[in-house]
Amino acid sequence: MTTLTQRIQNFTGTSPKARALAQNDDDIVIVAAVRSAITKAKKGGFKDTRPEEILSGILRAVYTKAGINPALIGDITVGNVLPAGGGASAARMAALASGIPNTVPISTTNRQCASGLQAVNIIANQIASGQIDIGIGAGVESMTFGYGGGAMPDGFSDVVLSCKEAEDCLLPMGLTSENVASDYGISRAVQDAFAAKSFQKAAAAQKAGKFKDEIVPLKVKWVDPKTEEEKEIVVANDDGVRDGVTAESLGRLKPAFKKDGATHAGNASQVSDGAAAVLLARRSAAKKLGLPIVGKFVSAAYVGVPPRIMGVGPAFAIPKVLETTGLSLDDIDFFEINEAFASQAVYSVEKLGIPAEKVNVHGGAIAIGHPLGCTGSRQVATGLNIAKQTGTKIFITSMCIGSGMGMAAVFVSEQ
Repeated sequence: MTTLTQRIQNFTGTSPKARALAQNDDDIVIVAAVRSAITKAKKGGFKDTRPEEILSGILRAVYTKAGINPALIGDITVGNVLPAGGGASAARMAALASGIPNTVPISTTNRQCASGLQAVNIIANQIASGQIDIGIGAGVESMTFGYGGGAMPDGFSDVVLSCKEAEDCLLPMGLTSENVASDYGISRAVQDAFAAKSFQKAAAAQKAGKFKDEIVPLKVKWVDPKTEEEKEIVVANDDGVRDGVTAESLGRLKPAFKKDGATHAGNASQVSDGAAAVLLARRSAAKKLGLPIVGKFVSAAYVGVPPRIMGVGPAFAIPKVLETTGLSLDDIDFFEINEAFASQAVYSVEKLGIPAEKVNVHGGAIAIGHPLGCTGSRQVATGLNIAKQTGTKIFITSMCIGSGMGMAAVFVSEQ
C-alpha cells in the first residue's frame, strides 16, 4: 500500500494543484458527510438529548446515505472533548444503537477544538496505511451535559505549574482571545464587524435553505421550559443563527472577560450541542462497492503555538498544510476557519492575506455554534456542501486549539 508521500512522489512533474485534483485508486475519498443541526446548549433543541443519542442518529444517517452495509466499516473514531466517564463507552453505545454491528470497533479522541477533524485524519491515515478500507471520522459534543460537568481535575501539580507556559494552558479561552486582540492590535470594532458578517452570512444561508443538504433532521424528546411538558420535536435547523445582527448592535454588548476588553457573547463562538460524521474509503474500495464519491481527503497538519495566544493556530497550521501539499494560497477556493473568537479569526485571515469572500461562506461558529468535538467534522460536511453549491473544488478547514495548537486539512470536492 502506497503512503501519501509516495503517492505525491509518483506525480513528480505535475503541479501540486493537478496532483490534488487527480483521481487514483489509492486516494482516501469521502462517500458521505452529514451533520446534525447545531443547537444552543441548555436552551436549544438538543438541551434534553444526551450526546450518544445525537451521535447515534448521525452515524446511522452517514452510512445510510452512502448506501453501505455497516458491517463493512473497518473502524470509527469520534472526537469528543467533554466526555462523561471518558467517552469511549458512550461512543460504542451510540454505534451499536445506530445499527452498526458489534464487530466494528470504535474509539474516541480529544484534541480539544480539532477533535472532529483529528478523527477524520486518524481514519484517513488508517486507510492510507492499509489497515482498513472504510471508516468513519465523527465528532460529537453536548455542552449542555458536558460543559462544567466535572470534566476538570480537582487540581494540578505545583511543579508543572511552575512552568509559565504550562500554567498558561489553564487560561480561560476568553482571556486568550483578549491576549490576541491586545498583542496584535485587533480592535473591538473590527471584531464586531467580523462577527456581524458571520451572523449575516449564516442567516442568509439558512433563509435560502443552503444548510439543508448537510443537516440530518433528528427526532428527540424536548421539555418545554415554561410548561415542563415533554414533547417530541424534530431538530432540523441551527437555532443559534440570528437575523438582523449588525456591528452596531454587537457594539452595545458588555465585555465578558475583562472590564476594558473586547470579547463578548456576540463575537465569540456559541456554546452548543451537535454531531457530525464523515465516511471515508479507499477509492478502489468505494468503486468496487459502487459507493458515491463526493470528495477526497488530501492531507492534514498540526502545529503548536504559545498557549496564551492559542487562537493564532490557523495562521500557522494553514501554511504548514500548504507546504505539505505544495499548494499555494491561491489554489484554495475557500476556507472553513473555526470562529472560536472574532479576534483570532480576524488575526489568522489578515496574517495570511486570505480574501474575506473566501472565508466561512455560510458563516461560522460565532453564528452557527461550536460544539467542541463536533466542529472539525462539521466543517468538512459544510465545506463539501458549499463546494457543491458553488462549483468549487479545493478547500481548507482549520481551527485553533485550546492549550496552544492549530490544525488544518485540505479536501477536494468531486461533486
